[in-house]
Amino acid sequence: MAGPRRILTVFGTLPEAIKLFPLIHALEADDRFVSRVCVSGQHRGMLDQVLEISGVVADHDLDLMQPDQSLDQLTARLLTGIGQVLDEEQPDWVVVQGDTATAMSGAMAAYYRKIPVCHVEAGLRSGNIYHPWPEEVNRKVIGSIAALHCAPTETARNALLAENVDPGIVHVTGNTVIDALQWVTAKIEGEPQLAEGLAELEQRFAHKRIIGVTSHRRENFGEGMQAIADAIRRLAARPEVAVIFPVHLNPNVRKVMEAELGGVDDVAMIEPLDYPHFARLLDICDLMLTDSGGVQEEAPALGKPVLVMRETTERPEGVEAGTALLVGTDADRIVSEANRLLDDQNAYQAMARAHNPFGDGNSAERICDLLCRHS
Repeated sequence: MAGPRRILTVFGTLPEAIKLFPLIHALEADDRFVSRVCVSGQHRGMLDQVLEISGVVADHDLDLMQPDQSLDQLTARLLTGIGQVLDEEQPDWVVVQGDTATAMSGAMAAYYRKIPVCHVEAGLRSGNIYHPWPEEVNRKVIGSIAALHCAPTETARNALLAENVDPGIVHVTGNTVIDALQWVTAKIEGEPQLAEGLAELEQRFAHKRIIGVTSHRRENFGEGMQAIADAIRRLAARPEVAVIFPVHLNPNVRKVMEAELGGVDDVAMIEPLDYPHFARLLDICDLMLTDSGGVQEEAPALGKPVLVMRETTERPEGVEAGTALLVGTDADRIVSEANRLLDDQNAYQAMARAHNPFGDGNSAERICDLLCRHS
């Protein structure tokens, strides 16, 4: 193929933006490529924060998010909106990341035009199409379309090979989230004001052990959220413990947490954090309670144990390596395992010092090279 390869990177949510900005930086710095960016706006405010801090400028902004729209309504609008961008841009490759509706729709729109798809963070599987929902099916759809699978780990690669994906198009690259975390940590060191918004809480909880919490999974809505709130309340009752909880904007999360935890001493429920402040939270906490996927990768990079409040995980590498532990949404189990880590220094250090299996910070460069090799 003569001339630079035209790459359209498509994303729309906070996690996608975090995991793709290192690759966009690498593409823009590499004269083998012309880099173009399309954002769907699936997460509006949180997405914009990452674009701003990373310096990524979208060439196309579909701004498709509407209040209370269904998944099928969102998917239909994504498919047609991204399709129009593809018709205009005529890229040589479309890059998508992970398992969102934006990623799946971007891959489908590219497939309809016979444009090859590069899937970043390919091969994650929980084995249950309803946990996480709808992400498990989204990534399986992308996996059936992609012409290049950038698997973060050997486990992810093996999952794709088990689905009879051609081994020649599956490569272990590490996870770009580690590239991003290293980049933002270095940036904060040079510009500490980027993450000074937590200073008041850091001072308030200066003599306490901080538990960081994130929770937003659809499959935990209802009873799961109630149980998570119960566990947080019980852990915060320990005199030496404080909880910092950036509460997701989704009303299925916010209503429960405000009702159950509002006014509880030593539980700081705060607005969602931008990326520098979230990196700061990972740095100052003792451990993380989460149902998020990315936190399972990020926290171990800073030596912080992760209790995963889900029944299954598509990131078993962390559990196998000892950096993460599946605890589900049973309040007694969450409290028991958190207390074990808080009380047993040996148990804590075993998780904190375990090797992070998710990458070394050079994933974006590897993906750039693969895009050239497979063109």
